[in-house]
Amino acid sequence: MSKVILFTQQITPAEQDYPRPERAQKGNPLRTTWNHFTNDTGEVFSGVWASEVGSWRIEFGPREDEFFFVTEGRCRIIDQAGNASDAGVGESLVIPANFRGVFEVLEPMKKHYVIVERKG
Repeated sequence: MSKVILFTQQITPAEQDYPRPERAQKGNPLRTTWNHFTNDTGEVFSGVWASEVGSWRIEFGPREDEFFFVTEGRCRIIDQAGNASDAGVGESLVIPANFRGVFEVLEPMKKHYVIVERKG
């Protein structure tokens, strides 16, 4: 039976990681993810993500899109042409499929995210 997922009522273990060395740009920020939801097909993921200050290169796949809403801190996303988009508390971003660039955490941040990674 399907049910609504209320993040504040979830007991989700935190997963922690650091940027892969070959992608790290500035610092070695600890990143923490609480993935509260994965759909039955494994194509949709949603939860809360936090990071310390730092930056790393990101590469999205051809079927992978992410929407996120910043709840704490500030970040900057820089595309391959050098165009920067900053987001702070209360702002939302979409990172589209095939995006290549840099994710920079300017102030320790938290975001709520939805990732769609279509199969096939």
